[in-house]
Amino acid sequence: MTIATASLNYLRMSPRKVRVVAKIIKNLPVEKAEKELLFRNKKAAKIILKLLKSAISNARNKGYEPKDLYIKNIIVNEGPKNLKRYYPKARGRVGLIIKKMSHLKIELDTTDKHG
Repeated sequence: MTIATASLNYLRMSPRKVRVVAKIIKNLPVEKAEKELLFRNKKAAKIILKLLKSAISNARNKGYEPKDLYIKNIIVNEGPKNLKRYYPKARGRVGLIIKKMSHLKIELDTTDKHG
């Protein structure tokens, strides 16, 4: 069972780039994950840190302490690809640039189940 969740939809960043950072913090205690994200030199790290703080706040509202929590799961799904851009190519053709989006969901649980 999940204690607290937080989600972010329509993040204007490729899921591939976000998953690199998400994989690092999965199954870590919350305090260690925060420190890890603070010192990552990636744009996705700042966004995931903000989302993690939101999930911690949600857990506090339910009466749980951050020291007792760990990141049970972090899911990065692909969002819509509606932002399409074009660039000129040879002989009057056009090249397609697809701007991708991500949907993030973070789930926290207590460490006594984690072991």
